[in-house]
Amino acid sequence: MSVWTPPRLVDLAGMNLLREDALAFSALEDLPTELFPPLFMEAFDGRCIETLKAMVQAWPFVRLPLGALIDMPHVGPLQAVLEALDVMLGQKVRSRRCKLRVLDLRNTGQNFWSMWSGASTHGCSSSRIAPVAEHRSRTKQPLASLRVFIDLSLKKRTLDNFLTYLLRWVEQRKDSIHLCCKKLKIFAMPMENIMKVLSMVQLDCIQEVQVKCIWHLSTLAMFAPILGKMSNLQRLLLSHIYTSASEKQERRHVLQITSQFLRLDHLRDLHLESPSFLEGCLDQMLRCLKNPLDNLSITNCLLSESDLTHLSQCQNISQLKGLDLRGVTLTDFSPEVLQVLLEKVAATLQELDLDLCGIRDSQFEALLTALSHCSQLSYFSLCGNLLSMSVMEKMLRHTAELPLSQERYPAPQESYSPLGAPLEGRLAQLQAELLEILGDLGRPRTIWISLSPCPQCGDEICYHMEPIIYSCTTPA
Repeated sequence: MSVWTPPRLVDLAGMNLLREDALAFSALEDLPTELFPPLFMEAFDGRCIETLKAMVQAWPFVRLPLGALIDMPHVGPLQAVLEALDVMLGQKVRSRRCKLRVLDLRNTGQNFWSMWSGASTHGCSSSRIAPVAEHRSRTKQPLASLRVFIDLSLKKRTLDNFLTYLLRWVEQRKDSIHLCCKKLKIFAMPMENIMKVLSMVQLDCIQEVQVKCIWHLSTLAMFAPILGKMSNLQRLLLSHIYTSASEKQERRHVLQITSQFLRLDHLRDLHLESPSFLEGCLDQMLRCLKNPLDNLSITNCLLSESDLTHLSQCQNISQLKGLDLRGVTLTDFSPEVLQVLLEKVAATLQELDLDLCGIRDSQFEALLTALSHCSQLSYFSLCGNLLSMSVMEKMLRHTAELPLSQERYPAPQESYSPLGAPLEGRLAQLQAELLEILGDLGRPRTIWISLSPCPQCGDEICYHMEPIIYSCTTPA
């Protein structure tokens, strides 16, 4: 039998305020702060447009996290808020109640709404949402500029309705609106449109850029001056940058790009996926890094041995926490180069990915001592390399004292027929032997063994296999 819970007095008061817009207007100046968020949500869901506009102009918080409520592709709900902001921005002084300085259109702020609506007891960070004390001055507040936060994801050849409407609104109010974007993702959009969008963004607010589309090196060179203005950029990902120019033009484009790295004082994470232009010029890029990197990822491309030598000698990689060289063929490289590289980062490295690098037994054996010195290593992946069972046993013993929580290794080469087909019975036998080795080492450990290619889907690495788990049991 359910128990009827009567509505609270504050809830009844709120419903009463929403029945008649005129009553809401007259009451907002003295409405308790804690009623604003739940009433705003009611007005938003109920499309009480005039009440919504009035509440924006009297908003008693520094930040309005609208992105957590709004359906971004639709302009309607946003339009009502922007119209209210127009009125507010047109005033010489603000309402004595209004503290609004930030309109947040990102998908953040759920905790704010749930906390004030009573659905959650988790507090909000004061840096994100700053409530106003109930005791207020009766003096009206001078008008200040408004910051609008948005995460930009440029996916289409033309701007969608939402972004078009917002950018037009910002462009018409450049003196009083600062459009801030911390995360910029570019999937597919002509450079002309990208330039148009970013001309209205405070570039020094951008902290992360991901270019996840196919660009020619000349296109990246065109984008580079904009990149150089992102003075607070911390993470940069460039994917599938191809070159079709002459060697002379290519060198010029690389210089245009790398010279902008000199302006990126806060860059910490650099990820280069399939950079076809990088072979032979990695040192040029490394020389332009201003500060030590936390994470470096160079994947699915060709590098020369001199590139790797320059990498191992670079001072700005000595504090790396993550190193990813997936798909970089290292088969013919001197193992001493890889050894020096690992020794350089041994004190700080936490994640190491060497999948599909063509590493051979002799090379890997030379790395084992340096690998065992990586005292912070928690993630290690070596899938897609062809290593013998004896070398894998040595690897497990050399890494026994490391704080590894995720280990991914290739199936031993004895698991395959001479034609490269996996031998199911033989693989099971080798897995049992690996479990025995883990037992001899006497520490709880879980390792994943992957075939290459995957016999089920044909992918380069198989992720469908069960892990080998050794749980150390202490006698009662």
